[in-house]
Formats: sequence, C-alpha cells, structure tokens
Amino acid sequence: MTNRFIPRDISWLSFNGRVLQEAADESVPLSERIKFLAIFSNNLDEFFRVRVAGLKRALVLDEKESKEFFFENPQYILDKINESVIELQKQFDQIWLRVQSEMAKEKVFIKAPEELSATQQEFVRRYYEDEVESNVIPLMLDESRPMPYLRDKSLYLGIAMRKTDWVYETQFAIIENPTRNNGRFVLLPSPKDQKHVILLEDVIKFNLPYIFSYFGFDTFKAHAFKITKDAEFDIDNDINTTLVEKIEKGIKNRRKGKPTRFVFDKDMDSSLVTFLIKKLNLSKKDSIIPGQKIHNFKHFMSFPKIFKSEKPAVERSSFDHPDFAGRQRVSDVLVKKDVLLSFPYHTFNPIIDLLREAAMDPHVQSIQVTIYRMAENSKVANALINAARNGKHVTVMLELRARFDEEHNLMWKERFEMEGVKVLLGIPDKKVHAKLCIIKKRVDNKTWQYGFVSTGNINEKTAKIYGDYCFMTSNRAIMADVNKIFAALKKPKVELTESLKPCKNLLVCPTTMRDTFLKLIDNEIDEAKTGNKAHIIVKVNSLSDKILIRKMYEAANAGVKIEMIVRGIYCAVNQKKFKTPLHAVSIVDEYLEHARSIYFYAAGKELVYISSADWMPRNLDYRVEAAVLITNKKIKHELIDMLHIQLKDNVKARILNNKLENKYVRNDEAPFRSQLELYRYLRKKNKS
Repeated sequence: MTNRFIPRDISWLSFNGRVLQEAADESVPLSERIKFLAIFSNNLDEFFRVRVAGLKRALVLDEKESKEFFFENPQYILDKINESVIELQKQFDQIWLRVQSEMAKEKVFIKAPEELSATQQEFVRRYYEDEVESNVIPLMLDESRPMPYLRDKSLYLGIAMRKTDWVYETQFAIIENPTRNNGRFVLLPSPKDQKHVILLEDVIKFNLPYIFSYFGFDTFKAHAFKITKDAEFDIDNDINTTLVEKIEKGIKNRRKGKPTRFVFDKDMDSSLVTFLIKKLNLSKKDSIIPGQKIHNFKHFMSFPKIFKSEKPAVERSSFDHPDFAGRQRVSDVLVKKDVLLSFPYHTFNPIIDLLREAAMDPHVQSIQVTIYRMAENSKVANALINAARNGKHVTVMLELRARFDEEHNLMWKERFEMEGVKVLLGIPDKKVHAKLCIIKKRVDNKTWQYGFVSTGNINEKTAKIYGDYCFMTSNRAIMADVNKIFAALKKPKVELTESLKPCKNLLVCPTTMRDTFLKLIDNEIDEAKTGNKAHIIVKVNSLSDKILIRKMYEAANAGVKIEMIVRGIYCAVNQKKFKTPLHAVSIVDEYLEHARSIYFYAAGKELVYISSADWMPRNLDYRVEAAVLITNKKIKHELIDMLHIQLKDNVKARILNNKLENKYVRNDEAPFRSQLELYRYLRKKNKS
C-alpha cells in the first residue's frame, strides 16, 4: 500500500479542471471567467507540448523503468489523458456558451462574418486592406507538395474552395492567423450602448473572396485549427559546443517537434481534415480532437476591457509594506531588521528600489543575483545594468534553460554582457531555480551584506498576480550561505555536492533539503509515537516526490497531523491504515498560489521555512534550490498565521482526495476566502 501514488499527469489534469471551475463560477467577474478559460487553454497546450510528448517518448522504454518514473504504464496514462481531455473540452465548450450569454446581457457581442451590418462590412474590408493584408500569406495545398511548416503556437484557417460549375476536386489552402502583428480582437463600429468585437480570423474569413479573387472560386468553407508539438529538446553532450550554442540549437530543433495534438473546428470540411491528418503524419494514437469554432483561447487573456458593470475591487490593489512606507532607504531598513514581503498584497517596489539604490550608492561594491524569468521590459534588469555602468561588480546567474523563456534569456545575456555584467550560466545538468540576491558594500572599513531569499521569480510583472514570499535580510549567516552558493555557481566544473556542502543555514538542493525535511518529519513521528503533539503543514505548488510522500505516509500512520496546501500536482493517496488521514486542499483563485512554506511543530519550537523548491524530484535532485529557516519571531508567526488563514478557506479551496473529485471545502462556518482574508490581515498590520 505504501507504493500507491496518483500519476502526476492525471493529477495535473485534475488541477486544470479546478481552473475550469473558476471559469464556471458565476460569482467570479465576467472578465476573470474569460481569463480562466484562457489560462485553462494555455495550460493544456503546454501540457501536450511537454508532458504528453514525454509520455509518447517513453512508450519505447522498458515498461518497469517507465512505470517507476511515471507511476504507471505510459500508455495507460495517455489513454486516461485522452478521456479526461475530451470531457474537459466538453465542459469548456458549455462554460464558454454560458459566458457568451452573460456577455450578451452586458451588451458585448462577438460577431461572425455573416452577422455584420453594412457599415461593419465596409469597416472590415478597409481594416483588412490597411492593417492585415501585408501579414497574410495564403499557402496552397495538394498531394504533390510537401506540407508547409506549421508553427506550434499559431492558429490557422483551413480553407476548402470550389467553383459552382467546377468538376475538379475541392482546392485546399491554409492561412496563419497573424495575431503577433495584429492582435486577436478588433473592435467594430457598434450601435449605441453596445460593444461589437470580431476575431482576426473572421476578418480574414470575410475577405476570402478578395484574397483568392484571381482563382475565381465562389464557395469557401474556412475553419480554424491548430497543432501542438513536442516542445522538449535534448541538450547534447558535445564538449566542443558551448551551453549557449546548445540552447540555440535546441530552440531551432523545437521547430521540428512531432505534433502531439491536432485540434480543429468540428464543422471543418471532412476531406480537408483527412488531408491534414495524413500530411501531419498523425495516427489514431495521437490526440485528434474536433472542437468548437474558437481555438488558441489563450489570447482571451487579453480580451478588451469593455464590460461596463465591472470595477476593480478595492481589496485587490497592492500596498506598501509598513517598514518601507516612509522615505527611508531600503538598505537602511535591512541593516536594522528583517522584512517579509508577501506578493501580490505588498508592492514589488522595495526590490526595484533596493537594486536602484545599490546602483547609485558609492559604497556598494558588488551585486549578485539569480534570474530565472524576467518581465518583458524588466526594471530589475535595467537597475542591474545601471549598477554595472556605475562601476559596481554585477554578477547575474541567468538560467538559459527556463522552459519557453530560452530565447528571452539569451537576449538578456547578450545585453547584460554588452553592459559589463558578468553572466553565469549555471551547472551542467542542473537548472538554477533558487531566488537569491546579495549586495555588498563597505562603509568606514566595515563590510555590510544584505539581500533576499525568495520563493518566486524576480519579476515585477508576475509579482502582481503570483502569491509569493520574499525574505529580505542582512543576517550574516544567511548571507554567508548565499555567498557560498554563488561561489559554487562560479565553478561549474567542481562537483556540486562538494561545493555546496559548506552551506549551514540555507537548505540547498540537490544536497541537504530533502534529507533535512526527512529528518524533521522523523522527529514529528517520534513525538507522535510518544503521545506528544506532532504537526506538519506543507504549502507547495506540486507534491510528487515518492521519497517524501512515503515518509508522509509513515507520519500519517504514526498519528502526525498533516495538513497540505498544494495548488497543482498532488500524487499522495490516503490509505485506510493511516492513524491520522492526510488533509490536503488546493486553492485556485484570482492570484496564482506560488509561495512554498513548510511548518513543523518541532516539540513547540515551531520551525518555518520558505523555499523556491516544490516537493518534486526535478526540484530536489536536478535543480539548485534554496530554503531559509525563518528565525525572526514576528515574521515566523506571520507566516504561521497565513498558513492557517489558507487552511480555513471554505470558498476557493478544493479537497484533494483519492478520486480527484475537486469538491469544494464546505462547512458551517461563515464564508472565508483566504486571498481576501490575507489582504485584510496584512492591511491590518499596516494600520497597526
């Protein structure tokens, strides 16, 4: 029984089902419901690009080996995925119909080409000629030509054309929807008090007679489709190739990835569907999914803000942390006290201000920071560049292998190096996922070091929508370990387990983190066996590490009270023999729950860690991660309070059980929405 686990990919689909629940929830503002549909769609695309592609690769592996890795036979998981995806897609379509009905009540309409008024028709003709035509490239298809290259993330129109008096077969063509240049949504001239929107593909569809006028076709059937490709790439072991060259090669190879899913409008011409399936080398084992008219729904994250009834909630605006509310410099605060920023409730400004101050402070000698994902026009990057221009020694550990951000990070690598920033590229076979910063300055022959350890990316954009913690400190012991991690990153050829061994105050992956947590769980087991209070709370994004899960099973069997808040993948299974069943919930709400914090009662000592690492093998064994023990009593109790606030949620929390039912937590208590209560809790601290 101790070997029972939920396969991570099946568990992940259950998480995406929770995202879909938010889209179905009529208490959620309409614009947010549309956004959740977009998030669901984008999540599913990435799932097929990475996880489904990996499962298909695993079909050729030894069955025992692949079952150990995936928790189940890959073909079994793929079959379950197809069943779940078809069911989720049905739910998606039903929710989208209901959302459109709600939009109609708000006088917002998405218009089809055949629904346009004369004025709108003329507008669409002109808009196409002025804005779209130069970006449209029709590609003719037939059996004698090779299939044109199709982009992974793009939406296409599949077009079947005929002449009324033509005896030949239907002619096929495809057109890529140029959303990169033109966006997806076009606001139309509308009647008073109404808002009419047309999708870009429908602008093109309306203009098909004009686009193909020289062929003389008079009948057009055009429907949307998209493909999802295998997005993983292998980094070869050629010692004569630099990591940058390997990443660049991998990005190019990603273009050649095998299709893993083909999704199309169910009304598409059947002969065109058959033609595309054949040309894309798809088989019955692949995910071939007929759907509704609209695909690539991820673009709806940017749906126009045109709903009159919706006003931003007052309790949704970030506010200054009380320790930074005055005009004091951030560094002056940190040399006196520790500070915990809780995003997105607190503003990200102190991080930007810290780096900007360091860039201009004549006493600052160096800045070292790890970067995984950055905002598009990153203020963090600009502050670091300014520091380098001002003569500071700036070192950036830039993770080039951050999935789907490889090109973005390569661009920043070039920019940083042009400006004199030293760029570290990490450790072979290990991603650097730790979120660390250390600033060193010297005043009156005294050296000061301060910085932060964070659970999330140093990214001002995601800090507005991701729930994360950033622990800012000048604690000598913590800063000493941050220095040791950077020293190890500067010597990538030295064995990592040796170079990170000196860290005494931070738990680090892949060396000490899992082992330390295992020992702390063992301590709780010992307490429970002697009849003493034993309690563990784990808040992570994902839980799939078999070693830690088995230890949690052992703890539950011994009577340790275990509470978990796991947003996404949850592979543990409750078992009848447990003396105290595992209590696990997932909170899916307006903000993405991203912070990781772990609590141990520890015979009344109450130990609390915050961490960059999820409890997954990829984090614990194949990444450089860092967790910090919070010894500041005020901050420790604040983190404990916030864990208990989330455990009380009975509005947005779902129970994580063996059947993956996604039932909401419901009880006799007054409605308690944790993200709203966290806002109120932290706001109250500001006032006090």
